[in-house]
Amino acid sequence: MRVNGNSCRTIWPDSGDRGLVHIIDQRQLPHAFVVEGLRCVADFAGAIRDMHVRGAGLIGATAGFGMHMAAHTAPEDNFDRHLRKSADLLLATRPTARNLAWAVERQLAAMAAVESVTEKRDQAFRTACAIADEDAEFCRRIGEHGRPLLDAISRTKHGEPVNVLTHCNAGWLAFVDYGSATAPIYAAHSAGVPVHVWVDETRPWNQGAKLTAWELGQESVPHTLIADNTGGHLMQHGRVDLVIVGTDRTTRTGDVANKIGTYLKALAARDCGVPFYVALPASTFDWSMRDGVREIPIEERSGDELKYISGRAAGDRDVRVLISAPETPAANYAFDVTPARLITGLITERGVVKPEENAITALYPEHRTRPS
Repeated sequence: MRVNGNSCRTIWPDSGDRGLVHIIDQRQLPHAFVVEGLRCVADFAGAIRDMHVRGAGLIGATAGFGMHMAAHTAPEDNFDRHLRKSADLLLATRPTARNLAWAVERQLAAMAAVESVTEKRDQAFRTACAIADEDAEFCRRIGEHGRPLLDAISRTKHGEPVNVLTHCNAGWLAFVDYGSATAPIYAAHSAGVPVHVWVDETRPWNQGAKLTAWELGQESVPHTLIADNTGGHLMQHGRVDLVIVGTDRTTRTGDVANKIGTYLKALAARDCGVPFYVALPASTFDWSMRDGVREIPIEERSGDELKYISGRAAGDRDVRVLISAPETPAANYAFDVTPARLITGLITERGVVKPEENAITALYPEHRTRPS
């Protein structure tokens, strides 16, 4: 995607130094575009935990490069132990996103398949790059499979804009490129389909206001920022044609864990007869789980993220403001689970599928058998 007219990804290895990987520090957006360099495993763990990077696909890609850095910096006489310690450090950063563990497990398996430390280091670098490239390609395919949904609505509206509601940021900033929920929007927009996006602000980190609105603006996609709880009102008045959200972990039966508040959007969509789609690459499926409400771990973050809000004040000063009494207790659940029964379809890199186990495993036959 583009930043000030120039193509950009969210994470990339340095062209001349394997000990350096670049990311966009998303905490600084939309007011400043800051590229940060990561040089050790602790840098990668901190970037994931403290949300310099966020979003399912990008967390996975960052973990993939984190394991590359673990191999790059591991002492030869203690290589395997260093790898395991690094893997555990990365895995502990954020519990809900499936892509994180998927990337770490893929790296460990790739390195186990070769013998020497030099081969393991080369394999880790190749695998990290492959994870990033696949993420971008799968998101591009999600866009191609999802675009016909917007095309069909556009035809019924005789050229009037298709109104899409999003929640949180499942755009290119949440992946390596293209995004999941935004990929069909970008594909339709590029094909000349009139599109307008309702952008939830998404408290408490305001990823919609800070990230989704910014990246849509960079691509010149018409959009309007709304408060989180406005979506139901817009649906009641026929101003939302479909909802597309992302997911951080999806069960084999189609239950979806996504940013807190997604479940409420799905309930409103069902009540108002608005199609509700979830976009995801295969790496976000957890093939071991069937019951999302009971099985998916829900991350609880610091209550200070609710009590404080950050932004830019007059004079281009970045400020952090307390919005509650200091002693107010706060519970900050980062995700909720939307049951498959409320979802119209899943938009994947292999096509659009009903959120049902038989349909999902028919699309991914290699996962018909549930892992023990």
